[in-house]
Amino acid sequence: MRWFNKTRETEVWDEAIEWPIGDIEAAHRIREICRAAADSAEKIASAADRSHQKISGEVERYERAAKVAMEIAIKVSDDLLRDAAVRQIVELCLKADDTRTARPLFRAIQSKSIVADVLREHPSLRE
Repeated sequence: MRWFNKTRETEVWDEAIEWPIGDIEAAHRIREICRAAADSAEKIASAADRSHQKISGEVERYERAAKVAMEIAIKVSDDLLRDAAVRQIVELCLKADDTRTARPLFRAIQSKSIVADVLREHPSLRE
């Protein structure tokens, strides 16, 4: 009978966070969020029209995940961990073919090694 009584599954990014959490735990949470939303990002990228009703749920899921991941990343105090976390979010955005969001996030990365690594994998971010 579960078909008729479908309740929305809670996503990783919907789980409440007991602040303060450490930087390492925040980075792990961002990685989990990006991995969980990767399938939605890929579906969005392969769709011809993002406004199509069939993928509107996937678009909403991806956008919520990216937003929560960005909110967590802002609170990471360690520069290198924050850059690594932002890289995860940039990768998620690029999977969704969302360069409008990926570019400003990419510019926020300060670590030269991470920037070089991202540019090696995604030369299209080079301006």
